[in-house]
Amino acid sequence: MEFFGAPIQTKRAYEITTLGIAHIPEGRHLFTRMSVEGNLLLGAHIVQEQTVIVQTLEEVYEIFPVLRSRRSQKAETLSGGEQQMLAVRRGLMSEPKLIMVDEISLGLMPTMVDRVLQVLREIRDRGVTVLMVEQKVEKALAMVDRAYVLQTGKIAMSGTGRELLESPDIRRAYLGL
Repeated sequence: MEFFGAPIQTKRAYEITTLGIAHIPEGRHLFTRMSVEGNLLLGAHIVQEQTVIVQTLEEVYEIFPVLRSRRSQKAETLSGGEQQMLAVRRGLMSEPKLIMVDEISLGLMPTMVDRVLQVLREIRDRGVTVLMVEQKVEKALAMVDRAYVLQTGKIAMSGTGRELLESPDIRRAYLGL
């Protein structure tokens, strides 16, 4: 397995991060007893230039202002949706080329799911590749450029998000239509 020509299967997590890959795992995995800003700064551990860290932090606060107002709060005091946004933003602090998100909508109320997916669209529109595993099939297919349906570890279908969203097989199997 390679990323931009560099083999990654034997690399440690921090080495993979330096190549430009960020991972937002299912369940967020925040440092809950640390502050919001502390979590964000940990995401920037590979960034050498302090000015880049400050600029990226400011961009995070502009896009999601509630994090600025709560930057001194412990991460555990945030709502589930706010924690999810913090996890995504922490991943972006390393300035990745690829961000992988796993079940980003898990446990979120519907309005927060829409907000989190909107943020992922914005990230994609800024040129960062987003690789997403998601249970909200209809919402995910509506926003993706390319989608794959896996069955027992093999690709069963692939196409654009729109193609799969309009597929009778997908509509029947995953959307109940």
